[in-house]
Amino acid sequence: MQIWPAIDLRGGKCVRLRQGDYGQETVFGEDPAAMAIRWMNEGAGQLHLVDLDGARGGSLANRAAIGAILEAVRIPCELGGGIRDEATIVDLLEMGLQRLVIGTQALKRPAWFRAMCQQFPGRLVVGIDARNGRVATDGWLETSNVEAATLARELAEEPIAGIIYTDIAKDGMMEGPNVTAMAEMAAAVAVPVIASGGVTTADDVRRLATTGVAGCIIGRALYEGSLTLSDALAAARQVP
Repeated sequence: MQIWPAIDLRGGKCVRLRQGDYGQETVFGEDPAAMAIRWMNEGAGQLHLVDLDGARGGSLANRAAIGAILEAVRIPCELGGGIRDEATIVDLLEMGLQRLVIGTQALKRPAWFRAMCQQFPGRLVVGIDARNGRVATDGWLETSNVEAATLARELAEEPIAGIIYTDIAKDGMMEGPNVTAMAEMAAAVAVPVIASGGVTTADDVRRLATTGVAGCIIGRALYEGSLTLSDALAAARQVP
């Protein structure tokens, strides 16, 4: 199972939010590129980047920080947040991002998203963020009536790279992941599922590894030191 350290960007800084609440922000670093180098040096095989300003405002807002990260590391990076048109997709892929995470537009403009999947096969990831099993959009500011598993099954028919499934209630709370929900999502689709939200301990990683998910994203636990990257990587290797 892959481990994806998260680097969330806001105002050019490396931050974390609690449950996606922009009013509950903690700054963990002034230099996102230095943070990316740290995770790479500690053994990360890939990085998960989020433009929080872009997710909220609807357009890319931390381009300079993203570019600095891509110049600094030699491992694949994916990015989500504010990716809502073809020009932005082209720009970001040309910058060197391995794949892009699209959430809000996959739900609100399904025909557009399907066209982008066909145009960029294997380079787009569906970001499904759920609150009580229903899809949240617009930087988690809105909650739809669409069931997360239903959306996942529909979009998994396209040539996507995978699905990132986030349980908002668990995100940034250091209370452990929603293992049941992640297992259900992994069973619902044939594409790789990356679990996100609440991973706090090595045991959390081991439990997720038994669900069939292809990987997990870890944020606050790494920054606050309750879980080291080396321990997370070791735990992921313990489950066949």
